[in-house]
Amino acid sequence: MKLGFICLNLPGHLNPMTALARHLQARNHEVVFLYSSSANGLPCVAGNDRDPINENRPEVSKLQGEDALGFGLGLLVQRTEAMLKSMPAMLETTGVDALIIDPIQFYAELAPMKLGIPYIHAAVALHCDYSGYTPLSVYGDPHQTTPEAIVRNRKGVAKFAKMLHNDGVKAYARDAGFKIDWENPGFTYSKIAWLTQTPSEFDFENSHWPSQFHHTGPFHDGKGREEIKFPWERLTGEPLIYASMGTILNGQPEVFRTIAAAVAKHKDTQLVLSIGDQLQPEQIGPVPSNAIIVKRAPQLELLKLASVCLTHSGLNTVLESLAQGVPQVAIPVTFDQPGIAARIAHHKTGVVTSLDKLTAAHLSSVLDEVLNDATYRDNARQIQKAIVKTNGLSVAADLVEQSLGVATVAGAV
Repeated sequence: MKLGFICLNLPGHLNPMTALARHLQARNHEVVFLYSSSANGLPCVAGNDRDPINENRPEVSKLQGEDALGFGLGLLVQRTEAMLKSMPAMLETTGVDALIIDPIQFYAELAPMKLGIPYIHAAVALHCDYSGYTPLSVYGDPHQTTPEAIVRNRKGVAKFAKMLHNDGVKAYARDAGFKIDWENPGFTYSKIAWLTQTPSEFDFENSHWPSQFHHTGPFHDGKGREEIKFPWERLTGEPLIYASMGTILNGQPEVFRTIAAAVAKHKDTQLVLSIGDQLQPEQIGPVPSNAIIVKRAPQLELLKLASVCLTHSGLNTVLESLAQGVPQVAIPVTFDQPGIAARIAHHKTGVVTSLDKLTAAHLSSVLDEVLNDATYRDNARQIQKAIVKTNGLSVAADLVEQSLGVATVAGAV
């Protein structure tokens, strides 16, 4: 079977989605990434459409909170609007039999719906619960089951749905004869399979998921990523604090300066700080001699050595930390990060703070708590055990094949 993949052209989305594609490729399926000029070495077709998300990354990198959320969602549905115009030709050219879609590319499934092509959703960011039984992932509310909490959650869904408004997308659906409940952003989600790489052990409890929804586990295989040069010889053997604010919301130098100053207060530790491509290391200013400031870091390898991961709460960084049993200090910025941070707090795999509290003294105190209270590492290791036991990639590949009516080979990788 030939499977087409649609996801954002950002490392946090491409890395897990290409891992899933490689796993399916190893089961003798053809794979191709659509609207992608680079798919970690896998076949891809770029198309002629603009990518407003990457075009606006410098601006997005400096935003936070609802400003970033509203602006980012607007860019996402702009990209969908362009895709819907060109996707029929692309699907005909590539000859795919089914699509696997990153649900954060909202409403991209309208095209395969119109063409009668089966599609599956695979969430590589934190999945969204539009039922209201748990807080929507873009909000950092704690999980509560009271009637008041459900009302709060559903108000959040209504607010979020309005941010997704796009006249072009709605016109496409109307012209195709679809009657869409636009107040429910999950209305067009796949009815055959909706997967999330978030382990159930790291999610909120919820008995209201539809039957096609499945927690799998991280889509990690450690392959396909560009090799990154790193000064390994500079590691001192002291407890390592690995810090990254991700690949999108990383344009605020004062945040990195605060991180460096906070870790400097812990004389017996070493910091590796990955700042991304929007800034230069020189902009961070004076740092301790044993701190290593780089634009990009080999994250998987460093997390194997880390005592704590200081993170923006991006799902892949958090799951990669948990896969190594590493506790977190979470500083959520926007998008799904508040929801991920809420799960860190719920399961006590780390401590959550916020940008508005971010001072060197406060962050140093939070870091001290995570370093010295074994509860956080113990809880992270419990989820690590569940991740290893489940083998998320194999579970996800099985579900893809089963939902598409393809026989799963016993003992498949």
